[in-house]
Amino acid sequence: MHDFVYKKNELYSEQVPIASIARAIGTPFYLYSRHTLENHYRVFDSAFSSIPHLTCFSVKANFNLAILRIMAHLGGGADVVSGGELYRALYAGISPNKIVYTGVGKKGDEIEYALEANILMFNVESPEELSLINRIAGRMKKKARIALRVNPDINPRTHPYIATGLRENKFGINIPHAVKEYARAQKLKNIEIAGIGCHIGSQIVEVSPFLEALKRVKILMAELNKMKITIQYLDLGGGLGITYDQEEPPHPRDYAESLMKELKGLQVTLILEPGRVIVGNAGILVTQVLYTKKNNRKNFVIVDAGMNDLIRPSLYGAYQKIQPVIRAKRKTIIADIVGPICESGDFLAKDRKIQMLKAHEFIAVMGAGAYGFSMSSNYNSRPRIAEVLADKNRFSIIRERECYDDLIRGERMPDDLKISEFGIRKQGLGI
Repeated sequence: MHDFVYKKNELYSEQVPIASIARAIGTPFYLYSRHTLENHYRVFDSAFSSIPHLTCFSVKANFNLAILRIMAHLGGGADVVSGGELYRALYAGISPNKIVYTGVGKKGDEIEYALEANILMFNVESPEELSLINRIAGRMKKKARIALRVNPDINPRTHPYIATGLRENKFGINIPHAVKEYARAQKLKNIEIAGIGCHIGSQIVEVSPFLEALKRVKILMAELNKMKITIQYLDLGGGLGITYDQEEPPHPRDYAESLMKELKGLQVTLILEPGRVIVGNAGILVTQVLYTKKNNRKNFVIVDAGMNDLIRPSLYGAYQKIQPVIRAKRKTIIADIVGPICESGDFLAKDRKIQMLKAHEFIAVMGAGAYGFSMSSNYNSRPRIAEVLADKNRFSIIRERECYDDLIRGERMPDDLKISEFGIRKQGLGI
């Protein structure tokens, strides 16, 4: 459930009319509902309340500091995949002993930063990474807590770009090799084995792939038990999907019941890394119609948000529901909803049935809270857009819209290419 509903044909977020936000701050922008975020987290986390567990929000899904701060207030941890995500999580007040660091390409300085912060553990993804963590921890006179992220070779039945638990994927260590790596880790002076990690993909709408992966991990755990390796944490990752179109993902309660039944008898703390299921339907993208046109009988609705703002439709062919902010009884047409980017792949929807729209109207792209802003870019030198949080009857800007100066911040001219500030002004004026 979410808090984006029509009241007398006008779309609201909680008690705030979305059109009023658009008129106040301009478009496009991302809009999140605080109540929805908090409700989604509580529903997910409480589903596992009967067993020891830790809910670590997947920062890559949405890294806005206000979102992370809400997760911290609710007692959540963080799943991070870079030094930058770790910095954000700590800055937002998430306790380091609730932070798990995953990712195939951890750099030495990032590992050092995580050890200094004393995070809960690393999910190690390769033998060479394990060796590097051991060396850095030794130099720092620390013990690094680790889990090996294993690749169970499970088909999660999702888009191939977001499947992570198949043999051909870059993630994790194949289970047969993991036994040898755990034996090696057992002998490394600066390593403390804390757990096992496993993540099979994203936007998974069935429970069965999770259960298949868990069964394979349990076989590995039994093998490690024979080697007198104690597993304290079992990190099953995230990946539970949401409804974008016709999907019928399991309710977190049903997902939890299935996992807990399979976990019965295991003395471990379960770590979960939900992202999309928490924030996906808690956010929308609001954009304005710039123009409409018809080419060779094909209708186009041209809006001011592009693939640089929301890349999921272009990258994955993902479906995002689109609806007008102000509803009216009008003729329905089939149209492509496209942005201003100079790419034919710049679209938010293809051949979509939608009410006829006019220039200056606002539309809402639903289910845009996850992998929206976090995957955005400055392509075509477009400033990144604002983020807004609705909370009951008020709204707050939680990220300012970038300006043109932000686009060139950090860029430097070599001495022989420098031009005077006056020259820049002249060129800007077209003189």
